[in-house]
Amino acid sequence: MSVAHLLAAVLALAFLSGLPVNAAPAVSRLVTRELRSEKFAGNKIGTSPTRKLIVYLPPGYGESPKRYPVVYFLPNPFQSYRAAFDTSGAQGLFDHAIAAGFVSRFLFVSVDMNTPLGCSWYVNSPVTGNWEDFVIEDLVPYIDANFQTLAHRDSRGIAGDFMGGYGAIRFGMRHPDVFGSVYALHPVGTGSGVQVMYGRPNWDLLANAKSLEDVRNDVFSTIFTTIFQAHLPNPLNPPLFIDLQAHKSGGQLVIDSKVTERLRNNFFIESSIAEYADNLKSLRGFKFDWARNDSNQDHVYSNQALTHKLDEFGIPHEAEEYNGLWGHGVWGDDGRVYTEVLPFFGRHLVF
Repeated sequence: MSVAHLLAAVLALAFLSGLPVNAAPAVSRLVTRELRSEKFAGNKIGTSPTRKLIVYLPPGYGESPKRYPVVYFLPNPFQSYRAAFDTSGAQGLFDHAIAAGFVSRFLFVSVDMNTPLGCSWYVNSPVTGNWEDFVIEDLVPYIDANFQTLAHRDSRGIAGDFMGGYGAIRFGMRHPDVFGSVYALHPVGTGSGVQVMYGRPNWDLLANAKSLEDVRNDVFSTIFTTIFQAHLPNPLNPPLFIDLQAHKSGGQLVIDSKVTERLRNNFFIESSIAEYADNLKSLRGFKFDWARNDSNQDHVYSNQALTHKLDEFGIPHEAEEYNGLWGHGVWGDDGRVYTEVLPFFGRHLVF
């Protein structure tokens, strides 16, 4: 057969099979959605019931009935829920990882989990709204109903950065039937740090605040107000709607032992290990990491202690202290998402 006849035969076969000649390669897509939830009804600080999310759809998505695993992502709350894509090149990074065989094709969902003041800490609160219920009862079912997902915990992972890492561990610990694999990038709130918690906020500022705006210009007071709104909520105590762990009396700081006990038991991951040990043991994969040279050594100390406590309860996990600074080396071709997180889910998710 001549070359001309061979080419004609190939073109005819392509035509008869319905395949386009010189078809463009499959490309990934980003789609945005807004999800309105009744889980935020009645909150005290103006949390919007409409939550925004962005979804990465891998190359070839929608071209067949094929279904895919999903990685849910809780971003660093100091950044936009879109930051991974808008400023860190996550779409190209995921495409590259899939092409390189680090991970098979997957969906990636990043959602806005912030209150008007900052981090929600991913818990149900009468002050900020029911964030945990939103994720478990609204977000995950919505994604499974509207996208081609493998709707099973073995094909569903959760990851997070910084406070989002705290949330990822918390969801995996409390809902292993929903999320089968967990990766936390530099989680905080895992346990006691070098400094005691009451040494951080400006207690005079919190005691005398007339509105949420009064605490915004003090970083630690803002962060701790969000912690208290999540874990020490008091809907009857405006404007911050919190119980205070400490107060000034005669110029001295007085610690409320009962409130502090409540805070530690509700907030710290390590305080819940015994209760949820069997849940954690059931995970397909569990890893967290932290930067050795974090300027806040509380994070280093608490994560070192957490891995020891997990070992004490016989909970399989991976824990890595790497040489670096918090907030650096997360994204990019040599960042931890590409080199660690995606291969981790490639090993542990069912594709």
